[in-house]
Amino acid sequence: MAFNWATKYSDLVDERFTKASLTQAAFNSDYDFTGVSTVVVYSVATAPMNNYQMTGNQRYGTPDELGTTTQEMTLSQDRSFTFTVDRRNYSDQQMVTEAGRALRRQVDEVIIPEVDIYRIARLIAGAGGGATAAIPDTGAGAYSQFLNGITHILGNKAPLAGTFAFISPAFYRQIRLDTAFILASDLGQATRFNGQVGQAEGVPMVLTPNNYLPANVAFVLSNRIAATAAQKLSEYKTHDNPPGINGWLAEGRIYHDAFVLNNKSNAIYVHRTA
Repeated sequence: MAFNWATKYSDLVDERFTKASLTQAAFNSDYDFTGVSTVVVYSVATAPMNNYQMTGNQRYGTPDELGTTTQEMTLSQDRSFTFTVDRRNYSDQQMVTEAGRALRRQVDEVIIPEVDIYRIARLIAGAGGGATAAIPDTGAGAYSQFLNGITHILGNKAPLAGTFAFISPAFYRQIRLDTAFILASDLGQATRFNGQVGQAEGVPMVLTPNNYLPANVAFVLSNRIAATAAQKLSEYKTHDNPPGINGWLAEGRIYHDAFVLNNKSNAIYVHRTA
């Protein structure tokens, strides 16, 4: 690893752009993973309707035992990092590698984006609805395609309240150019969450960085009842002068996962352009 010994360097660090979590509000945390790594979710069948019979001893029909199915949700993402800051580098580089700030930078620039990207990928993989259609650069038809997703969700009895739209920068430009679309302008600042650039049909639209979505995905609609996220372990720490190091050792670990519920997959819709 190369080092730049500071002589006339500024003590101001050229920080990279960061974003807070974009996905936190779009996932529920209804399932408790405390003490376990796997949670089993039951789905219970229903009974068919019959014509009532006026005679016999089974007038309601022949009873069958209700069946069940299960979905196992097992946490799979056990991720970690570590780095050192030698005391000499810290001193000779005008303290720009201060361990606490470096740890915060690791969380903001690496961990939060990785978790968001993983969660969105899980939504896309588990989506119960979707379409593939190109959208012209002029934006013609962008709002219509968005409404197709809304129609799919409503048509499958899923509620619209609690639905979020993760939109690519390209789709944001296209829908803004579509004359059929009017961007919501009456959102109070207190109701905004990170990344929201407006709403359509009451659905918050979250502008999503290019590398968070596959190249051919224009937008993802998802209701928070459809997917659950679990973060069982999140631990970050620094050690001052640990054995063998004159300086600091930073370590971190995050144990998490996200799941789409089998019976609620139709509350998720993905539009691909190719």
